[in-house]
Amino acid sequence: MRFLVLSDIHGDSEYIEMLDQEFAEADAVLFVGDFARFKEPETGLPVLNTLVRKHDSIFAVTGNCDEPSFVEELVNLDISVEGDLIFRDGLAFAGSGGALKFTGTTPNERTDEDLASDLEIVKNQLAENGPEELNNLILITHQPPFDSGMDKITAGISTGSKLFRQFIEEYQPLLALSGHIHESFATGKIGKTVLMNPGSLAEGRYGIVEVARSGDTWSVTKAELKTLAAN
Repeated sequence: MRFLVLSDIHGDSEYIEMLDQEFAEADAVLFVGDFARFKEPETGLPVLNTLVRKHDSIFAVTGNCDEPSFVEELVNLDISVEGDLIFRDGLAFAGSGGALKFTGTTPNERTDEDLASDLEIVKNQLAENGPEELNNLILITHQPPFDSGMDKITAGISTGSKLFRQFIEEYQPLLALSGHIHESFATGKIGKTVLMNPGSLAEGRYGIVEVARSGDTWSVTKAELKTLAAN
């Protein structure tokens, strides 16, 4: 399966319109949060409407620039994985929205404990059915895991979630996607888990991930960062 990975559109649909071929080739779109522009939460809905016109299979969470209530728009469109666990096509999708408290100037800033609480549904599933049931898990969180290479700001300081890193180390999902830190567009690994921060689509950056199944085992066969040139 092929996924188009997008994050941090920030109210600007220009690059969405340049990705028609990628939308056509993707089995699903994974959106890692921040529909809206900084301090302009009303810009999120037009981006969402544009996105859902481009593909009929989307899995998404909100970002720190989106109002917390914006998740209701995603739920109404049946594309939210925030605080949820969705099974489709042999894969499991779970996610967490918003970002860690930092500047206090964006509407969806949360504590690390609040962010991690969105993943309780995954832990409950594991407790009920065993870890083998979720070796196909794709984790979508706006906030990156701590000290992962996906979370360093320009000063070189890691700003990620320690509880997300702990979750990944313990449960080893197939794939962990994050955004938020625009300058840390990268791929990497924590244990067996493949990581990606695709960068900000508002800056022309996005990612492509491909996964394949052999018997009962899923693997990531491609994790590629890509950049669009502005018109």
